[in-house]
Amino acid sequence: MQSVYQHLISLLFVFSSLHVDQLTEGCSCALSHPQDAFCNSEIVIRAKVVGKKLLRDGPFGTMRYTVKQMKMYKGFDKVQHVQHIYTSASESSCGVKFDINKYQYLITGRVYNDKVYTGLCNFNEQWDRLSLAQKKGINHRYQLGCSCRIKACRYLPCFVTSKNECLWTDMLSHFGNSGYQSRHYACIQQKEGYCSWYRGMTARDKTTINATDP
Repeated sequence: MQSVYQHLISLLFVFSSLHVDQLTEGCSCALSHPQDAFCNSEIVIRAKVVGKKLLRDGPFGTMRYTVKQMKMYKGFDKVQHVQHIYTSASESSCGVKFDINKYQYLITGRVYNDKVYTGLCNFNEQWDRLSLAQKKGINHRYQLGCSCRIKACRYLPCFVTSKNECLWTDMLSHFGNSGYQSRHYACIQQKEGYCSWYRGMTARDKTTINATDP
């Protein structure tokens, strides 16, 4: 039973919400827009990491981070309040490292046996490094677009093939998840089921663009 449990945890790290290219030897993840990372995660919180403890379970060990949760954006049906985050102790098996008592983080992940797991393939970022549009997306806009499909464009030409798609072109300039669309746009469902990129900054600066822009 223990070996089955360890195998399931390993799968969680490898097949969780993916958002970056290969980061370290042995851990390879596909790029995804932050909206996809949000929609594909079971848990999304903002928290400060206040402690850590190495647990000697699994082939590489598990790092348990103690967090002070500031706000939960997604996962109310999974857990009431997050106190600990679990990840592999090894970066080669997609373990993520957080600084202690320094920053507030956006943390995304999945729940297994009432425990929250995350890794390098999840979208974890210092809160202060997120753009205003990303923070608004996490608060409510990304949820409005979870029925849309963000289609990655890696080589030209590329086109949308259905009305619920938004064409994501950040990879063409090698920016990936730190590119302009990732930082400033959400793919939102409009009238009649059509999805398009949406940028909303202030009441006087709201722009909707079609699915092939920018």
